[in-house]
Amino acid sequence: MKIAFVGKGGSGKTTLSSLFVRHLAGRGAPVVAIDADINQHLGVALGLDEERAAKIPAMGDELPAIKEYLRGDNPRIASAADMIKTTPPGRGSRLLRLGGDDPVHALAQEVDGVSLLVTGAFGDDDLGVSCYHSKTGAVELYLNHLVDGPGEYAVVDMTAGADAFASGLFTRFDLTFLVAEPTRKGVGVYRQYAEYAAGYDIPLAVIGNKVQGEDDVAYLREHVGDALLTWVGQSAAVRALEQGRSGVVLEPGNAAALDRMRAAVDARTKDWAGFQRQAVEFHLKNALSWANRAVGEDLVTQIDPEFEFPSR
Repeated sequence: MKIAFVGKGGSGKTTLSSLFVRHLAGRGAPVVAIDADINQHLGVALGLDEERAAKIPAMGDELPAIKEYLRGDNPRIASAADMIKTTPPGRGSRLLRLGGDDPVHALAQEVDGVSLLVTGAFGDDDLGVSCYHSKTGAVELYLNHLVDGPGEYAVVDMTAGADAFASGLFTRFDLTFLVAEPTRKGVGVYRQYAEYAAGYDIPLAVIGNKVQGEDDVAYLREHVGDALLTWVGQSAAVRALEQGRSGVVLEPGNAAALDRMRAAVDARTKDWAGFQRQAVEFHLKNALSWANRAVGEDLVTQIDPEFEFPSR
C-alpha cells in the first residue's frame, strides 16, 4: 500500500511518518520509506546520525539509470531520455516489487527493518536553476511502476503544504495522511489540500498532532469533520526519540493512534485500473503542456492502452 504524509511546514509530518514507519516495521511488515521533502530529515527521525543520513545515495542523482531500468524493452519508449516523471508503464516496462533486487532499491539504506530511500537535498548546482520537482520526479516514476500488495507499505514523507499538486504525485497513493495541528494554519492547509484533491478521488485522512486536550480535539472536529481519523498528543517518548535515545516505548494513546492509522490503510482496496488511468491522465497533461516541446517527441504515444498491472 502506498501512503503519503503531507501537512504544513512544522506540523510534525516527518515525525509522524517516522513513527508510523517504525510502527509498521516493528510488527514485521515490509516497509520502504521515502524522504521526498526538500528538507531531508526522515533518516535522522528514523535514528540515523546526520553523517550517515547524508551519505544515502539520492534517487534524484540516479534518475537516468532509474529511467533506463524502468523502460525495459517497452517499444513505445525510444530511449530513457524520452521518459518524464509522469511516464506510465506499458507492456515491456520493468515493474518494481517492494524491496526488490533492482537499481532503485539498491539505493536504500536499511534502518531497523526499514528500507529508506531519499530524493536528495538541493545542491549548489541546483540553486537558482531548477525546482525540487526534478528530484521528486524519481519518486513519481518509482510509484508509477511499483506493484505493491496488502501488508506491504511504501510510505512517503512529502513536501510541505500543497506543493505535491505541481505534478501527478498526489494521485499515487492509496491513502494520504494530512498532519494538522489544532490551529487556524493547521486546518487551513487541510482545506487547501481537500479543495485541490476534489474530483480526483483522493482518499484523505487528517491526523491531529500536538493535541493537548479535548478542546483541541473538538477544534479539529469542528474544522475538518469526518476527515479526522485520529490524533497524537504531546509525547515524552517522541522527544526522547528525537534526542537519539533508544528503547523508547510510545505512550498507549499515541500507540493506539498508529494502530488506527494502519487499520485505515489496510481497509483500502487496490484499484489498479484507476491508478493507471490517473497516471495516463497526468501524463497527457504534461505531454501536451510542456513535455512534447521539451523532449522534441510526441510523448502521448508512450501510453499503452492495453497495459494492465499484474494481480498479486
